[in-house]
Amino acid sequence: MKTESALAFGGNLDDPVEAFVAALRALRQNPANVLLRQSSVYRTAPWGKLDQPDFLNMAVLIETDLSAGDLLAFCLEIERERGRERLERWGPRTLDIDILTYGEEAIDRPGLQVPHPRIAERAFVLTPLNEIAPHIMIGEKSVAQLHAALIDDSVRLDDDATTRLGFLLGE
Repeated sequence: MKTESALAFGGNLDDPVEAFVAALRALRQNPANVLLRQSSVYRTAPWGKLDQPDFLNMAVLIETDLSAGDLLAFCLEIERERGRERLERWGPRTLDIDILTYGEEAIDRPGLQVPHPRIAERAFVLTPLNEIAPHIMIGEKSVAQLHAALIDDSVRLDDDATTRLGFLLGE
């Protein structure tokens, strides 16, 4: 039985758009996954650690047969293949993939918390997620409600990156 899951992609080193393309292809090539929707690409000032390049962010909605733990392992493998090194919290990265939601499940175990514990305070996550899945409930509020309470003009649609993503994906 497939479970709907929302993922967030982010990156600010090397070529994040290329990393997003590789991640989307890997998700599509895995027979356990069906890609339902992908957001536009957004540009965001760094968060947490400010002395680094802007981030590109996007959200993806999939259906998967993978368990939450197996989906996490799969996402971590995609990150590693794209050169992700976890050197410092909130530091620069080639690709970050976070599991935002996994069906309606609440999971709290070491290394995996779903819904993502800081989703309601991160406009760079809520803005792309609201584009593709405003109906998803996080606790008692929808993504649309959380997004409306946190609108932040520092999260900007990046038309060039979105166009390039589509071109590289052959869309």
